[in-house]
Amino acid sequence: MPSAGTRGGEAAVRISGGIARGIELAVPKGNAVRPATDGMRQAVFSSLGTRVVGARFVDLFAGSGAYGLEAYSRGASGGTFVERSARAAACLRRNIAAVCRSMERGGEDLLAVEADALSMAAGVGAEPDLVFADPPYDAVGEVAPVLFARLAEALAPDWGGLLLFELPGEAALGAPGWTCVKRLGRGARQPSVAFFRRAAAG
Repeated sequence: MPSAGTRGGEAAVRISGGIARGIELAVPKGNAVRPATDGMRQAVFSSLGTRVVGARFVDLFAGSGAYGLEAYSRGASGGTFVERSARAAACLRRNIAAVCRSMERGGEDLLAVEADALSMAAGVGAEPDLVFADPPYDAVGEVAPVLFARLAEALAPDWGGLLLFELPGEAALGAPGWTCVKRLGRGARQPSVAFFRRAAAG
């Protein structure tokens, strides 16, 4: 869980790589938001490598925006954050501003939307290269089938991007029309991220 201590009564994590490395990301105090751990994000972006450079992303269940802002720091061209909680969305906007200041960027290529992630998944717009999904762990079983189905409808059958889904290490995850090509972390009660592609037709 967060390794950077607290600031102003809020827990904080840090951007782990790229131009904004070391910048703290505030997270509302309490259990409403569970930020991706620094170590898991490092593992995810190490696996992505140069694929993130120039990529467009969508960060669903964004919370603090850790995944999307990590991608932006490491060279993504921009993207959209979707977070339903007003309190978390306020923190997210502060974090976007902090990262953009560190990178000396205006942030015009980043958009924060206060909305339900499952509803937004049905209309992701211009096809992103990376989709991050980090729902509450206790809701993964309910959220995953709907999310996979809505993204399958919204994205082209030959979509060449990746869906990166964080879930508990002991949980299984899969859906028709999707192929898990990699999974990082499998320990019980530990974070895990599954990398999914659209399955080839036929």
